[in-house]
Amino acid sequence: MNVLFILHAEWEMPGVIETWAREREFSVSFCRPFQGEKIPSASNFDWFILMGGPQSALNIEQLPYLQAEKELVKDAIFQNKFLLGFCLGAQIIGEAFGASAERSPHREVGIFPITLTEAGVADPLFEGFPKEFSVVHWHADMPGISRDAQILATSEGCPRQVIRYSEKAYGFQCHLEPTLEIMQNMTLQCAGDLIPDKYIQSKEEMLQADYSTINEYMRKFLNHFFDRANANSIINSPSL
Repeated sequence: MNVLFILHAEWEMPGVIETWAREREFSVSFCRPFQGEKIPSASNFDWFILMGGPQSALNIEQLPYLQAEKELVKDAIFQNKFLLGFCLGAQIIGEAFGASAERSPHREVGIFPITLTEAGVADPLFEGFPKEFSVVHWHADMPGISRDAQILATSEGCPRQVIRYSEKAYGFQCHLEPTLEIMQNMTLQCAGDLIPDKYIQSKEEMLQADYSTINEYMRKFLNHFFDRANANSIINSPSL
């Protein structure tokens, strides 16, 4: 399994997702288009995981490398690849499906619960999840909703927290992947975002959170997603 991580900032790393992928002995690659790295062909990878970043998908037309990422995602969709996006990454996936990103009703920065919708509870990738559980938030925008997309989870501050664009493409406006170490760095690199508000926590509050539990939810989702990918590979393999 070849996995490509697309990064938008050095402090927003894949965290537990990378650990999970390496434990399964997947081939792991990174692309940093924001640093001028060339975006590879979609045909070279099985999974595409787009991370978050300080850029805004509302300005995607003004940022050529984000536009190039959008085209890569379109190509990956056409080639029936598996896609997973977080925050900005989720918004780019939405853009590739024809749904423009929008401003969230509230900025969210901190650890707050999300609630699964009826569609989320019914989705096999959330089997074994509680209906409500805490995750990491750090955003002002949210993904657009394409014609066939379904909202799988919401929060008080944002109505679009997890979106299924297709059986092979999911977008998380929230985060389940950061480790405590990543969050320690985030609170330093993005300290200017910690302006007190209804859905913005202090650095001290965020660093007291239970990241091991949040990361276990990420692992559970990834295991289910991999099972789906593996089943798809078996179904589409040539007959012997």
